[in-house]
Amino acid sequence: MSIQVSPSPIPNSNLVSLTSPLLDKDTYLTELLNQVTAPKTEGWLQQLRQSAASWVRHSTIPTTREEEWRFTDLSSLRKLQFNVETVNYASLEFDILPEAANSRLVFVNGVFAPELSAVSDLPDGIVVSNLAGLSAVEQQAVQQYLAQAEGAQEVFTALNTAGITDAAVVWVKKNVVVETPIHLVFISGETLTISQPRCLVVAESGSQVTLVEEYTNREGAKGAKEEVYLTNAVTEVWVGDNAEVSHTRVEWEGAEAFHIGKTAIAQARDSRYTCHAITLGAKLSRHNLEILQTGEQTQTTLNGLTIISGKQLSDTHSAIALNYPHGTSDQLHKCIVGDRAHAVFNGKVFVPKRAQLTNAAQLNRNLLLSSKARVDTKPQLEITADNVKCAHGATVSQLEDDEIFYLQSRGIDENDARKLLINAFAAEVINKIPVPSLREILLNTVNNLKSLTND
Repeated sequence: MSIQVSPSPIPNSNLVSLTSPLLDKDTYLTELLNQVTAPKTEGWLQQLRQSAASWVRHSTIPTTREEEWRFTDLSSLRKLQFNVETVNYASLEFDILPEAANSRLVFVNGVFAPELSAVSDLPDGIVVSNLAGLSAVEQQAVQQYLAQAEGAQEVFTALNTAGITDAAVVWVKKNVVVETPIHLVFISGETLTISQPRCLVVAESGSQVTLVEEYTNREGAKGAKEEVYLTNAVTEVWVGDNAEVSHTRVEWEGAEAFHIGKTAIAQARDSRYTCHAITLGAKLSRHNLEILQTGEQTQTTLNGLTIISGKQLSDTHSAIALNYPHGTSDQLHKCIVGDRAHAVFNGKVFVPKRAQLTNAAQLNRNLLLSSKARVDTKPQLEITADNVKCAHGATVSQLEDDEIFYLQSRGIDENDARKLLINAFAAEVINKIPVPSLREILLNTVNNLKSLTND
């Protein structure tokens, strides 16, 4: 068992701290760039790709020598040669959520799959489409937001931008309340392929929307097909004045997959944003979650759950920049780690001097199910304002023998007792997801993860 808890502040509050520095040319990164480079076209999208590609050519794949990546070793990724391929849609499987049966976009290896999508059950005032399907007026509006979020120069984010050919776009007009969840499904899984899903969400002032963003392999959520592939995903969410976005992100890639994801959120005045980030799959996964407050009185709620076993590595890095007064943020991230798996959590909250009357809380709770499981947790606060209420912390524990004994004394065998306690730990996050069918799927998935109940 290896545990590190480092609640010390960090030296600066720039969200772009996740960016790799400009170094000598990285030949492996150049090979990846050549694979994802799209045919040249005219217009704003080509200019966007060229600008990002220029940055990538002078960047490098992060190593463990960099502070932000010191627990996540990408050397195994560098040994693989990836390519971009088109997938036959006929054999694909994924869970269709009843609440979003007609409000669903599906992408396969980053390519829009109209045969698997359905967007017939949507009210007026919302656009749910792939980028290529937008009108000329809508595409012009998208230019103001796509790849404009803070941290766009981070190496994997720039690589995604350099290869943009299409994207999922959800645009909610002013004061429109969308009660139907929007389900965005990104399927990958062909051997040694790289896919780069891109998602843009714009919620104009006074609007409300619920999103489910799902990353899965082509055999469905069970992850039975152990193919090696790379998913490099980027999602940008722009929350307007007094708008509300509920966002659930589920990653359950294949057992041998690599998944690197970026979620960048900009919150305007009086806006409310909630994220439920669930990580279950991939051999190696990394999620960068970055929140930028652009106006006063924002509310930010982040709930995360990581469940890993075997030799999985899952890394969650979050950065919340509360730049204006009266902002509130509440973050709970839980990890369940079995076998020889390794979980990493690094959460930063920045409160500069002008952000008076900020209320921020951050808690990372970890449950280790094996003597060889490992967690590295590092909650961080940087506060220069003097009239705030901020707290952070981390806990690491194992299943208590007396709790298991109590359940056994009530006629429950040891294995079921362990499973019951694990499910209760996970349910605190899962039960907050606003889509009932997805809650049920996730609870059943956790209940059937037999490897977690064995040391």
